[in-house]
Amino acid sequence: MGRRGQAGGRFADGAGFGVMEALEIKTVFTLRIAGLDLPITETVVVSWLVMILLVALSLVLTRRLREIPRGAQALLEGGVEFLNKFARAQFGPWARYLAHYMGTLFLFLAGANVIGVLCPVEVNFLGFHFSPPFEIKPPTRDINVTAALALVSIVLVLVFGFLGRGLRGWFRGLLYPVPLMIPFNLLEYLIRPLSLCLRLFGNILGGFILMHLITGLVPLALPPVLSLYFDFFDGLLQAVVFVFLTTMYLSEAVKMPGGE
Repeated sequence: MGRRGQAGGRFADGAGFGVMEALEIKTVFTLRIAGLDLPITETVVVSWLVMILLVALSLVLTRRLREIPRGAQALLEGGVEFLNKFARAQFGPWARYLAHYMGTLFLFLAGANVIGVLCPVEVNFLGFHFSPPFEIKPPTRDINVTAALALVSIVLVLVFGFLGRGLRGWFRGLLYPVPLMIPFNLLEYLIRPLSLCLRLFGNILGGFILMHLITGLVPLALPPVLSLYFDFFDGLLQAVVFVFLTTMYLSEAVKMPGGE
């Protein structure tokens, strides 16, 4: 095999290793509770890190609230007011219960999707090589996380569907627009969470793997630039899409079919 073939083989091996490493969910440590071993994976650790950062940020930003808002407080109150108006338009009287969930869901997803930006970048330039001591991987690349979020959303759709329409109204919704649609309307309760789960999981994992491949191919200048898209912009976009679809499903659930 010539040099080009050997180089191609080495790159293929390296790329394959990078993909396998990206797919792997590593165990950070193990807790032993009541004689049972409970593995704590990097997904759990990073998810808790995101939640701690969000709580810390909320405490810092709300530490000195003024009667007349300005600066960061004005932006925060503007965001909360936008969220409340949006929720009232979508959910009507149920906005008081659902607005908090939608806002928290977006903040968690945004943080979980873009937290990889905080990870140090590997540098290999003119004989100098720096390998980061750790790698922060977005927890939403783990299908267990996206499946759990999708399951919570569809449970809320069912619960508020019963509360918003009543039991009779919910069953009437299964008959809409014609009784023959009952199997398809029931099937939606399986398809919707599956779609939410796989869409978020596939996009985040795909971007994560692609960044691994790009880093292995061009480790100098291209990864930080592309990271702004795959790790930041696309992460925020996927958070918006997940929340938008959840909002649409919940809005349909609390309203009577046919706009009644």
